[in-house]
Amino acid sequence: MTSTVAAAATAERATAGATILIVDDEPQNRRLLNALLLPEGYRTVMAASGEEALGVVAQNEPDLILLDIMMPGMDGYAVAKTLKANELTWNIPIIMLTAQIDRQARLAGLSAGAEEFLTKPVDRAELWLRVRNLLRLKTIGDFLIHHSLMLEQQVQARTATLQRFQSAMDATADAIFLIDHASRRFIEVNATACKLFGYSREEFFKLNPAELSSITQHQLACELDAIVARGAAGSHKELFATRRDGSRVLVEMHRHAIRSGDTVVVVGVLRDITERRQVEQRMYQLAHYDTVTGLPNRMLFYETLTRTLVVAADKAITVAIMFIDLDHFKNINDTIGHAAGDELLSQFSARLVQCVRVRDTVGRLGGDEFAVILLLPNGPQGAPLVAAKIRDTLFAPFSLQGHEMTVTASIGITLYPDDAENAETLIKYADTAMYQAKHAGRDTFRFFTAQMNAEMMARLELEKALRQALQNEEFVLYYQPKVQFSSGRIVGLEALLRWQRPGHGLVSPSEFIPILEETGMIVRVGNWVIASACRQLGTWLRAGVDPVQMAVNVAGRQFVEGDLEAEVRAGLSNNGITGELLELELTESSLMADTECTVNTLKNIKQLGVQISIDDFGTGYSSLTYLRRFPIDKLKIDIAFIRNITSVPDDAAIALAIISMAHSLKMEVVAEGVETVAQLDYLRVHHCDQFQGFYFGPPLPAAEIETILREQKYSPVSLSVRTPETNCL
Repeated sequence: MTSTVAAAATAERATAGATILIVDDEPQNRRLLNALLLPEGYRTVMAASGEEALGVVAQNEPDLILLDIMMPGMDGYAVAKTLKANELTWNIPIIMLTAQIDRQARLAGLSAGAEEFLTKPVDRAELWLRVRNLLRLKTIGDFLIHHSLMLEQQVQARTATLQRFQSAMDATADAIFLIDHASRRFIEVNATACKLFGYSREEFFKLNPAELSSITQHQLACELDAIVARGAAGSHKELFATRRDGSRVLVEMHRHAIRSGDTVVVVGVLRDITERRQVEQRMYQLAHYDTVTGLPNRMLFYETLTRTLVVAADKAITVAIMFIDLDHFKNINDTIGHAAGDELLSQFSARLVQCVRVRDTVGRLGGDEFAVILLLPNGPQGAPLVAAKIRDTLFAPFSLQGHEMTVTASIGITLYPDDAENAETLIKYADTAMYQAKHAGRDTFRFFTAQMNAEMMARLELEKALRQALQNEEFVLYYQPKVQFSSGRIVGLEALLRWQRPGHGLVSPSEFIPILEETGMIVRVGNWVIASACRQLGTWLRAGVDPVQMAVNVAGRQFVEGDLEAEVRAGLSNNGITGELLELELTESSLMADTECTVNTLKNIKQLGVQISIDDFGTGYSSLTYLRRFPIDKLKIDIAFIRNITSVPDDAAIALAIISMAHSLKMEVVAEGVETVAQLDYLRVHHCDQFQGFYFGPPLPAAEIETILREQKYSPVSLSVRTPETNCL
């Protein structure tokens, strides 16, 4: 093969899938390098030792070698020296791979003939760049060498080589320039360069290279001198280049110098990276900004807060962090859908941004949680003003998928440096203060205090203890009788959850039931209550206790997150009891969650004979629509109306309306929280069906209730007046 044909063939091979020899004694390293190179279209050959590498090269010369230095037997230095000493293989570029970064190792590699180094572990982008540039350098270097030889032989051969080289250059996706160092003029360009910049080849030859980058002739001369001084090592940078029409394009440029006889040529390889940069910016956007609201996400918000605290410390500025949570946001998702929920988040974020100054930062931390960084050079008094402004902006209703919704928010505020000095603690304290705002009734704000932190730590400890309580069998059931007005007999029991916490005694349900509901543990605990209540019913039946209906409270999350029907079926079948002995008590709010699912579940459970009652009636939605849709047997009048039924006309009117409405719908009515004879007489006169409360007695353990049930087998319950006790239902 002539030198002319060899040069053209080499150029074509570099642009149409070069062959790369990977030499490494570690199989995993070879596989990794192979995986990194294949996406770029390169063909790879493997060698596990220096001796094997020389054999591969002798059989089929590769275009480039990735050579590990430290190998048993013949190491990388020896392989490189052998190849560079052979006139047939001296021009194969070698990139040495090493975990050593000391100067002596690099000097030894250069002495052996390596062109480049890569430090393990290998960076993918650096590997691609160095391989690509060395392959092009070899191609162009081969050409220039052959070009010099052919000039000495004949002009015709030179012309053919130039044409072939031009064809190879024109086939590349990158713009390639050859600049004569002495004249500082273009001596060759490829078709990609002409297309990218809008000049013809002839126009390029008349063009001053400085015009492409808007630099002076003196600056161009300095840059070319520096490139020549670096030689094959070249330089790499990103810059904006100027097209013929005056527009600018972002390019990645690699430049290096090649000496051919007395001539020094600077080779420039440019790639348009506009699209790549746009993708990178898009990836950055996705990684740092919320897709629904466009606000900084949790990651970027934390980074911004950390930087802000550094500036605040330097300038002694107060910083307020506001943690904002939309009240009852889940209800919107559950009732009108997640699309409407996302629209609310988007609209709220737009309003929130308008409440702060340009120097402040608003972010979405996730879900319906937002946070704000306020710079307060005049002190913390500005924070309540912003909180009030946020509340004011929520007065106007939101238009969501044809629905108008009014929303409130709970806001927690913490201050730097008063409360803490690092971002993580400040956000945690602001979150704590936000929960205090919710506990205060929502639609308000609270500043963080040390007491709040103590309460939050106690809450976390309580959560941890609750997660262990079920496993450690610390929960127990107490039972409160339901008495029939007409007969004076106990006709039902309500199973009430109690927690026998080690070291604390019997814990009031008001202290732990809300936490079970907020954390979702209520589903597992609720299933345990159903199973335990059914098991107790079965035990009593087998012990000869007369059948009595057992009521069990069911949370809304048991419909959505659990399998309530399956739990009820298992409780009945496992204990040999009929559905008529079980009653499920639901709150009005729980009926509103995932309504279709709730309706279907209750209808299926109703077919088992299980009765359904509404607990705390009159305090929730109180909609006649759901009374008609759901298979309801009983209404329980909330204790709030029973407490003042004989003294507050409005409460009495509500209670009587509930009794009348229930009877007209063929439902029974149960009054809960009856404590006095006056309440009892009033309810009896107005035909309430059943009552429960401290007038008869508090909830009791199973053994004590069993005694009472056996006693009433022979005589009705006496409705004599009892001393009211503190209600701990």
